[in-house]
Amino acid sequence: MATDLSMILPRVLIVSRRTVRKNKFVDFVGEYHLDLIVSYGAVPVIVPRVTGVHVLLDSFEPIHGVLLCEGEDIDPSLYEAEMSGLSPEELEEIRRLHASDTAVDREKDSIELRLAKLCLERNIPYLGICRGSQVLNVACGGTLYQDIEKELSKNKSQDDKNVVVHMDYDNYDGHRHVVKVVDNTPLHDWFKDSLEEDKMEIWVNSYHHQGVKRLAQRFVPMAFAPDGLVEGFYDPDAYNPEEGKFIMGLQFHPERMRHLDSDEFDYPGCASAYQEFVKAVVAYRNKLNAAICVPKSVTTLDKEMEKKRKIIIRSFSVARNMYETGRETLQSKESELEAGAEFLESNTALSTQQEKRLKQMGATVRNASSFLERLKMNEEREKLARTIMGKMSIEQLSDLMSFYHMMGKISSEVLERKLQDLVNDVAL
Repeated sequence: MATDLSMILPRVLIVSRRTVRKNKFVDFVGEYHLDLIVSYGAVPVIVPRVTGVHVLLDSFEPIHGVLLCEGEDIDPSLYEAEMSGLSPEELEEIRRLHASDTAVDREKDSIELRLAKLCLERNIPYLGICRGSQVLNVACGGTLYQDIEKELSKNKSQDDKNVVVHMDYDNYDGHRHVVKVVDNTPLHDWFKDSLEEDKMEIWVNSYHHQGVKRLAQRFVPMAFAPDGLVEGFYDPDAYNPEEGKFIMGLQFHPERMRHLDSDEFDYPGCASAYQEFVKAVVAYRNKLNAAICVPKSVTTLDKEMEKKRKIIIRSFSVARNMYETGRETLQSKESELEAGAEFLESNTALSTQQEKRLKQMGATVRNASSFLERLKMNEEREKLARTIMGKMSIEQLSDLMSFYHMMGKISSEVLERKLQDLVNDVAL
């Protein structure tokens, strides 16, 4: 018997966390998350953190939303951790101080990164809480502090008012620190009734020793801790809950911001992240169902249109590779770039954000002709230079190298002096 798609409740995937109980592994998900998802009209579907699940995610379709929450540290090799500059002794101290968090769970990493990338590819609503926000940032090319205290706070004295304690093992739910909310963001909309106009601050719970170091390019910050750590971010191009769009990460836990010995929230806006997320999940489900229920004759693409679509995609791909490498590939032809250029020229109604996103995807074909001309000109100049230098004597070549070495040194010194002057001007 066929399932009526209209009867399928919105499904939100949540990956469990593994712990040990009575010498056996047990998977669990915090009940606050589940309660809020259910109360706003969706069904939580728990993805067990067991070996091999990352290749079985198709079995959990349909996926209308993904909520990723707390867990161990993400494998440092996934986000250029070698750039942290931490010594082996410091890394060992971090592992000792945060033993319960630094035990990397690569299976959980694999499951959650696949889900995050699936959401980004298909515009499935995604809410990342704590570790979930870090997974989202890493999935989009961002990086993390391996340890906030060692990397972000190490050059600040304990008396510095900007030093923030992000982790208190003895006060999991009760520990709070202030964050400054960014104006004209979803977080500002949710908490605006609790914000003082001149401060724009709320107190959030905090239980983490890692956090966003370099925010991925597609995201916009929504809140900062006094030490500069990004405590919330979202993709403005993928945020419109009524239309099923929601891509967001929160470092703190709004679901746990409750009065002591009470289920009453610290602020009326605490539950808004879940409310708006589920609203997007419902809208996404409705769009998905509508697309599936449309008669096949309507959804079948004309072969010629499909061919044109593939040509445009190929055009963007060639352009992206060309601009990333700085040279024309052997396979690329100027004619391949024309389709993408014509597409952009004909779509003059694109917004600035849409234009920016297309360029990030590789749609740089609008200036392809002039770029190719510059490449050809550079190739001709290089060929001419090689011909001339091939006729020069060893002594002449040696003098030329010495001259350019000297010019490079002088340029570096002058540049460094000008940058220092600029820094001094800003400081004044």
